[in-house]
Amino acid sequence: MNVVLTTLNAKYIHTSLALRYLKAYTESEFDVEIAEYTIKDPAMTIVSDLFRRQPDVIGFSCYIWNIEETITVIDMLRKVLPDVKIVLGGPEVSYDTEYWMNRLQSVDFIVMGEGEETFRDLLREIAGSGKYHFVFGLAYRKNGEAVINPGRPKLDLTTIPSPYRMKEDLPSLANRIVYFETSRGCPFNCQFCLSSIEVGVRYFDMDKVKADILYLIDNGAKLIKFVDRTFNIKRDYAMEMFRFLIDNHRGCVFQFEITADIMRPEVLDFLAEHAPPGVFRFEIGVQSTNDETNLAVKRRQNWTKLVRTVTKVKESGKIDQHLDLIAGLPHEDYDRFRQTFNDVFELRPEELQLGFLKMLRGTGLRNDAAQFGYIYMDRAPYEMLGNDLMPFSDIVRIKRVEDVLEKYWNAHRMDRTMEYLTSQAYPSPFDFFQLFGDYWEERGWQRIGHQLEDLFVRLWSFLRDDANPALEPELALGLLKVDYFLQHKYKPRKVWWEERMDKAVWSAELKRAAEQLGIEERELAKKAALEKVPFDYGSWTSEGRLSLGAGTLLVVLYGGEETPPQLIALPVATADN
Repeated sequence: MNVVLTTLNAKYIHTSLALRYLKAYTESEFDVEIAEYTIKDPAMTIVSDLFRRQPDVIGFSCYIWNIEETITVIDMLRKVLPDVKIVLGGPEVSYDTEYWMNRLQSVDFIVMGEGEETFRDLLREIAGSGKYHFVFGLAYRKNGEAVINPGRPKLDLTTIPSPYRMKEDLPSLANRIVYFETSRGCPFNCQFCLSSIEVGVRYFDMDKVKADILYLIDNGAKLIKFVDRTFNIKRDYAMEMFRFLIDNHRGCVFQFEITADIMRPEVLDFLAEHAPPGVFRFEIGVQSTNDETNLAVKRRQNWTKLVRTVTKVKESGKIDQHLDLIAGLPHEDYDRFRQTFNDVFELRPEELQLGFLKMLRGTGLRNDAAQFGYIYMDRAPYEMLGNDLMPFSDIVRIKRVEDVLEKYWNAHRMDRTMEYLTSQAYPSPFDFFQLFGDYWEERGWQRIGHQLEDLFVRLWSFLRDDANPALEPELALGLLKVDYFLQHKYKPRKVWWEERMDKAVWSAELKRAAEQLGIEERELAKKAALEKVPFDYGSWTSEGRLSLGAGTLLVVLYGGEETPPQLIALPVATADN
């Protein structure tokens, strides 16, 4: 029996851990092949490739980001492979399963919840006597009617073979993200999250986990993302894993989802002292800083302890932090969400992800949607469109914040400029991103692409037009110039601003810079960009003090792909120098 397991990933670099678990658990009895695609691939391309494989059974892993594209593929497959058994599984179809069985008549079976044992037992029945009523955790059809079997007890994790040692994965390990699991379940009960439905946390064997990680590192893995819902829930387990990864990373980067307010001080001290810079990344779900909101969604969060953790990690300079917010939670209107945004932005995370509430099937918040006046998309991703405190007009405005936040803060294309604008030039970070997002939208820029230069030009256009009395335009333009130069690995052929040094002044400054730096003039001209700014750049960077009039000559030296550009600030030439 030829079995194909497939899914549509969001991007090529992503990999499906679910498919690998299913293959590992069943391949001792069945011929199982994995085929991965992306949601951007044309349906005809996917169907053609699956048709070529001539499966007897085909299983799809379904999520909110791929379900609608998957349905298109399924309907086409049913027409060209009328006898194939089509099986769905994954979080998107594990809840409201009867709805899915009725809606998707092309589907023969749905595996609900934890799937390894259920899928294996299903394959046995397909290959054998077809007694599907014996398979716990399965939905199937009998005489045209959907039958939903009772759920299955949780699997003993020690019985699952490793999903990380597929030979076919070896050639691409260095170029794709490896998803890794050390535990299943979540101890918390957040009502907007599917993890709240599963009670308790189970752990994989520590020695097995370590062996699998070493195997991945030995075979070239560069980025491993742990999918544990709360990696640090058990202090001793997390500490042992952190020590192991520090001792064995060999340049591999590891990303964890942690709960910041339960991180113990001794763990923070250990990481601050021993973690190699850039090897660990933390993802921290803040979601809201409003106590009333957190209480409504049954989310326990100690803001003071969370701030302590994030601050301690940031001060260490070792670990990048990705903090998440959710707009549209109960009891949080536009102004209160603005406060949440500013509260979290004050921590200056390397990345701040602004998401919007999704009313996921099976969650408590979806069941209680009417209580808060929610309206939301009927189809995945079920994003909220409004509630009794946040109408759709506010959602639209906040989406503009999200757009420019991604392009300007999270992309780190102009960190110096962003820090000035968000901390000094505008009333709050949220106000800056909102005003700029509105300006971006008014000009229709959301409908057209952009190059790096366009991002600088558009921000400067906004700053000039905004007429903000608190803005120091000379400082803003100077910082934009610095950021633009430092975004290049080679000397840029052109710049986007209009005012430039005339040729005679440029030649004189080049000569002076070459003398001060001890570099031959012709060589410096080849590999350096020169630009003047009308303030003391050194005073600004070291003291945050703006000293206009005492100008600075910026000399940016470029060293190519392997060497980051070097910025040297020299005083502008005067009659005395």
